[in-house]
Formats: sequence, C-alpha cells, structure tokens
Amino acid sequence: MGELEIFLQILFWGLYAGCIYILLATGLNLIFGVMKIVNFAHGEFLMVGAYVTATVFALTGLNPYVIILFSMVVLVAIGAAVERFCFRPILGTGKLNEIFLSLGLIYLFQNLAALIWTDKWQSIQSPYASISIPIGPLNVPLDYIIIIVVTAIILAGLHLFLKRSRTGRAMRATSQNRKGAMLVGIDVERMDVFSFSIGCALAAAAGTLWVVSGQVFNPYMGSIPAVKAFAIIILGGLGSIPGAIIGGLIYGVAENGAAFLLGGMWKDAVSFIILIVVLVVRPTGLFGESGE
Repeated sequence: MGELEIFLQILFWGLYAGCIYILLATGLNLIFGVMKIVNFAHGEFLMVGAYVTATVFALTGLNPYVIILFSMVVLVAIGAAVERFCFRPILGTGKLNEIFLSLGLIYLFQNLAALIWTDKWQSIQSPYASISIPIGPLNVPLDYIIIIVVTAIILAGLHLFLKRSRTGRAMRATSQNRKGAMLVGIDVERMDVFSFSIGCALAAAAGTLWVVSGQVFNPYMGSIPAVKAFAIIILGGLGSIPGAIIGGLIYGVAENGAAFLLGGMWKDAVSFIILIVVLVVRPTGLFGESGE
C-alpha cells in the first residue's frame, strides 16, 4: 500500500467517523447555544437512538437508513419530555444543578436501557455491508459513502431550517440574546423545547449511523462519544455550528490517523491532545469569539 493510498484511506475513514461526531456535537451545540445548559447525558440520546433503530430493524427488517427518520421522531418526543420535566425547572439556577441533573439522567437512561434491552454488546448488519465502491486506489464501503451523504443532507436541512424558517430565526435570536428575544415577543420556552428536541434528534441520527456502520453498542456506550462531543464544541467554539462541523472532521481524521500510525490505544488520546493544544493557543476555540 503506497503512501498516497494510506493517506487517502485515513482521510476517508476520518471523514466517515467525523460524521457521527458532527451530528452529536451539532445537536449539543444547538442546545447549549439556545439554552446555555451543560448536558452530559447527551450521549445517552445517541445510545437510545441506536437501540430504537436496532429494535425496529430486528422487528421489521426495514432498511436502517429509513428507520433513521423514525428514530429521530422518537428522540424528539423523549427530548421534549426531558426538557420540560427535567431541565426547565432548574434553568438559570446554576451550572452545578445542571451538571448533577445530567449525571443523574446518565444513570437513569443507562439502567432503563439495560432493563429493556439487557447490557450485552449488540450489533446489526447493514444490507450493504458486503458492497464496496472503487474510488481511485480505494475500495470504499458503500455504507460509509451513504453515511457521509446522509450527514450532509441532515446538516443542509438544519441550515435551511435555522436560516429560512420563522422558528429557526426565533431560535437564533434566542441564542444571541435571550432577554431581547423575550422583549420582542418570542416564546423562549418554546424555543428551548425546539432546540432540545432537535438536538436529541441529531443524536438519534448519530446513533443510527453508529449501528449501521457495524459498530457494537450497549447501554453504557454513550459516555465516551458525549465527552468527545463536548471536546469538539470546545475545539470549534461554543455555540458555533460550523465550528462543530470542522471540529468533528478534525477529530475523525486525528483518531483514525493515530489508530493507523500509532496503534488503537492512541485513538482517544490524540484527540484530546489536539484539544489541549487548541485551548492553550486559542482558549475560545477555532470559531469562538475572541472577546466579550
């Protein structure tokens, strides 16, 4: 295998892995941007989305890329309930309350998932698992190409929603100035529900793509992706969706490059080394505001 082929393989695999991180981090950034809350349980929504997809796939045999829509709808409902009954009562009471609540939600979702689906590692096989597409010197799994395309479609839809729709513009206004949005008649609590639900739907999409790509999952698999999602939004800049996209791609390429060149044990470490360097050089992140 030549050096160019190795480089292209690392780049492409990093792009595919980055797509899952991008969806998770974008949802987390959307929630933080509007509500300014710290939700460490965000990875559990990815985990639930993975189980919803796997369960529907096992029961119906539907194409998992179609099930992604159902999984997103289910997580919209769950996200709305969590926002209304968990985060809304403590909103504005202090970050410590938010952190402890989100930690409690982690254990709640993990144990409920273990009760419903058991705690054994599971996986599903995509109907396209055996198909590869030749692209230059590489034979690329069809699933990876579909994952990249699906991620691009979801992000494009989110961009259009935030830029063109009335609700999207109201969410952006709430993110920029919550009190100002209230003064001009925007129902900020309604925007909170929308942002949290959409963020959970993006996590569900990430969970679906996680299982479709052939990765194993269990009720406790959401914690590491959630930590990485937080690292990505810090890397890209808090509240910046473009930053989450760029950060996710950087993490995907860095992880796969480290796994290939240094061994699997360095996969997670290199990502956080990048985060430390960025925080030292530019504490606000790549796309964060440099001043108040």
